[in-house]
Amino acid sequence: MSFQSLSFVIIGGGITGLSTGIQLARAGHSVVVLESSPCVSETGAGIQLMPNAARILYKLGSREYLEEFAVRPHGLVVRRYVNGEVLSQLDFDGAVERYGIPFYNIHRRHLIQHLFDLAIQSKVHVRFNATVSSIELGGTAPSITLTSGEEIAGDVLIGADGVHSVARRFLAGNIAEMTTITGDAAYRAVVPVEKLLSDPDLAPLITTPEVTCWLGPGRHVVGYCISGRTEYNIVLVTHPDVGSAESWKLEGSADVMRNDFADWDPSVTKILKLVDKTYRWKLIDREPLKSWHDPSGRLILIGDACHPLLPYRAQGAAMGIEDAAVLGELFSRISSIHELPVLASAFQKLRSPRCEQAQQASRANQHIFHLPDGPMQLARDDRLKESFISEAERKAIFEYDPAAEVAAWREGETQNRVLTSPSVQ
Repeated sequence: MSFQSLSFVIIGGGITGLSTGIQLARAGHSVVVLESSPCVSETGAGIQLMPNAARILYKLGSREYLEEFAVRPHGLVVRRYVNGEVLSQLDFDGAVERYGIPFYNIHRRHLIQHLFDLAIQSKVHVRFNATVSSIELGGTAPSITLTSGEEIAGDVLIGADGVHSVARRFLAGNIAEMTTITGDAAYRAVVPVEKLLSDPDLAPLITTPEVTCWLGPGRHVVGYCISGRTEYNIVLVTHPDVGSAESWKLEGSADVMRNDFADWDPSVTKILKLVDKTYRWKLIDREPLKSWHDPSGRLILIGDACHPLLPYRAQGAAMGIEDAAVLGELFSRISSIHELPVLASAFQKLRSPRCEQAQQASRANQHIFHLPDGPMQLARDDRLKESFISEAERKAIFEYDPAAEVAAWREGETQNRVLTSPSVQ
């Protein structure tokens, strides 16, 4: 079977867009990534890389980089907000033995810089200051027009431009977007570890790095080391939200943040006293689009552009990285441009159930994490003491293999062609 190399234009140079560019370029295609920012940058803070995401990055050659710039947490500890009582623990130290890959915590700027470097090595053309104003699918080839007036054409357009996606709006047309205001807002802040090490009560968070989650009425806090254990990342979700916007570039009030958590575990209040600057993000829930691609397969959405997730499951970046790997596998054997509709449909068929499951789990965690004190909270705490996550759930999340998923799809397609061929009617 012959291979046909295609030209891809990717809108968005974040984690998902760069991952997609790398995967498609390594599959043998020509790739341009359009990023509106002037350079490699990231306003956000830390993210958790579970084994399902880290496994894909390992295959891209990221192991040494992760070992240097990320942090391997020993485990997850869930605590009660008021006194730090341990409600649940999950061991990460045995992750390599169980899943073949460890857990990592990493700063977004480090991950994006690394993906940019991998993209350049993979011959991906990354263009900055490239803001898309319109998309055109008519004519001989789809094209994108930038705000500068420049037009860029390609065989396939990929919308990896997040929750405010231009590609999503184009594909959805006049269909109103299904959004729900959660009423929650998330603060993010990063604190130099030296500040924590100087306090005997906080030093163990650094010397024995773990992901620590404090649960309380209407709020929760997550903290962990990043940047080779030189920074401590803290995320605080609070309800109700007052005056925030859906942007990580909006600076919040550190004093208001401290006041929101003034009656929490002393470890939390001590960390917050060390925060100089914080950013505040309004959490909005969105339904995934019914279709992630146009009928021709010339425009495909990926990541948050088609299945945005709330940040209660630590799987948002992972889903985008998985998407990219699946798309790369699907297009690694394309022999004709006429296969585009089938491959675009296969991408959604393979990814939609898993992303929907992650979205539902994230929504459930929003409720579970924020229960008010009372009978339901006590019952939740009793369940957490038994297990934070079941072994079946762990396997389903952490052992995901994009290559195996695509291989199974191809085998099924081959069997269907045999069964429906005239010779076996």
